[in-house]
Parts: sequence; structure tokens; C-alpha cells
Amino acid sequence: MLDSRPDAPADALIRDAGLRVTATRVAVLEALRARPHATADDVFDGIRGALPGTSKQSVYNALGDFADAGLARRIEPAGHAGTFELRVGDNHHHVVCTGCGRIEDVDCVVGAAPCLHMPEGSGFLIETAEVTFWGVCSDCRATSEAEKPRGSR
Repeated sequence: MLDSRPDAPADALIRDAGLRVTATRVAVLEALRARPHATADDVFDGIRGALPGTSKQSVYNALGDFADAGLARRIEPAGHAGTFELRVGDNHHHVVCTGCGRIEDVDCVVGAAPCLHMPEGSGFLIETAEVTFWGVCSDCRATSEAEKPRGSR
């Protein structure tokens, strides 16, 4: 898992996940290292200069392969494009800015996975809990305050 070897070479992480190493996969992994919570379009935009022959479809394929192999995690906040991150292996959550859409990690709120408790008798064996917090980030709050007329502050 990436969490236990954050500085490992991309090709080693890809190979260890049971995937074939390709130039596109290496570039996609490096793009996710540089920009957590990136959309497929963000990743494509980030690598197309370095790999001009890469198609958007090959980026989507690499991201899907990474998610299926447990190398990346796909999150899909309501009303937002799906994003990908390399932080796997823990049960962290996310906070999404309702102004700009920025996503940040939130460490597990209670402690050990799944961090939340289901009522007894549900019949489910809970493995993880996914929580999304929604709010306004400090940048959007600062912009909002700066745009208010002087007398209303």
C-alpha cells in the first residue's frame, strides 16, 4: 500500500499492486502524488504535456485499475466529479467546500475503523464508514468577507 511506502518508486508500487507498469500508469500515479483529490480530467491535464500521446481514456483506465487494485481510492462527493487519492489503508473522511469544491482529508473522527457504530441487529458486518463533511473553506470565507460592503462587516 502506498501509505506504508510513500517514497517508493511509482513502478514498484504499481508492480506490487499486481499491475503491469506502463508510462501512463507511472505518470498517473505521480500526478496523484502531486495533487491528491484530483479528477481524471485534472490528472489528464497534468500529464498530457509529458506524455503527448496519452488519451483521456487511458488515464480513466489507469485510475480505475488503481482503484480496483487498492492502490488508489475513488471518492464521489454528491454533486461533484469523482476524485482519486492515493491515501488508502486507513478509514479517513473528507471535507468539501461548498464554495469552491476543494476537498481535504479528515482523520478518523472517533478512532479505529469504521469510526462510527451501527445499531445492533442490522445484520451487516461493517467494514468501513464513509463520512463527508460539508462547509466553507477559509479561502472562500475570506473572499466572502472581502466582498462585503464596508458597513456590513
